[in-house]
Amino acid sequence: MNPLAAMGLGWVVLAGGFSAVALSRLTRRGPARERTRVPVLLLRPVDAPTARELENLGRPIDYAGPLEHVVLSPSEPRLPAEVRWLRSDPSTPNRKVGHLLHALEALPRDGRVVLVVDADVAVTGALVEGLAGPVAAGAALSTAVPTPVGERGLADRAVAGLLRRTHHSFRALHVMSAGAKAVCGKALGLSAGAAEELSGLADHLGEDLELSKRLHARGLDVALCEVPALVPLSSSTWSTALARFTRWMQVLSSHRPALYPTVPLLFTPTWPLLLLSVLVGSKWLAAAVVGLLGVRTLLSWRLAQLSTTPTTHLTPVRHTTLDWLLGEALLLAAFLSSLVRPAKVTWRGRTYALHAGGRMTPAWTEPSGGRG
Repeated sequence: MNPLAAMGLGWVVLAGGFSAVALSRLTRRGPARERTRVPVLLLRPVDAPTARELENLGRPIDYAGPLEHVVLSPSEPRLPAEVRWLRSDPSTPNRKVGHLLHALEALPRDGRVVLVVDADVAVTGALVEGLAGPVAAGAALSTAVPTPVGERGLADRAVAGLLRRTHHSFRALHVMSAGAKAVCGKALGLSAGAAEELSGLADHLGEDLELSKRLHARGLDVALCEVPALVPLSSSTWSTALARFTRWMQVLSSHRPALYPTVPLLFTPTWPLLLLSVLVGSKWLAAAVVGLLGVRTLLSWRLAQLSTTPTTHLTPVRHTTLDWLLGEALLLAAFLSSLVRPAKVTWRGRTYALHAGGRMTPAWTEPSGGRG
């Protein structure tokens, strides 16, 4: 057999086995979620909210328990009467962590569960309950799966496909994590122990990854919220999406360099293997790649089922297949872009030098830049 074909077959077996294990774990039913009405302090850090983010911040939240909703920002945005504004203008490199440290110092917690949710998330009572419940039950941290909705063009479909229908969905990442759990900082529930760890993360980019790592080192549990964090999409371009996920790849390389090579090997192998099967012309490799496509489509379909909400619907298989292939293409392009980028990232309008372990130092200030 051609050495390239043999190499391709080995790659297919590795990637296919990874997908099959993830699919198996995602078919298991988790424990029934218990209802909770614990008091909640909901923190929404934001610097300069967009029109869509203002809409999200003003949404009514139908949570059955006591809830205080606080927006943390340098200037007061337009908010409904039931949403409180706390002025916050931190000088820390990671302004999101700076906002949270200020709020935790200024606001009484009084036994309330602290939730931190980004302004681009449309918060519902179910999400509040889903995040607060595990923390009230003893988890050190709870995290929700970011679920983009309302996609329009191909760039939006690629982003939605990547986060909802590929291995990079945080639902799949959670069940496949070895060691510290994969955590997305868009929607978190913080225990007292997790809140204490934030003080050491003010100079980290990817504070969610570092927080999970530190909690794991202490033997503390991270729980996955069963309710997705819905993120309404605004029409974006391919270049904007590519810049966003390139930054994610740079952060991954800094935080967990051992996992960085797994991106092309396990998370984005389909397009390279399709190209290799065409170039080599091996029937065995072509058949194996077709099998990989089948397993990944089943995984994507299962992830689509798990992310279906009353405001979304289950898409046809052909659309699901296209979306996860677009998502893989976006992540592969971001990985390749990160290989040639300098160790600097532009985040929330500021440029930072990125160091080992996710630490960052300000490089220079730019008038605009990618949003987190």
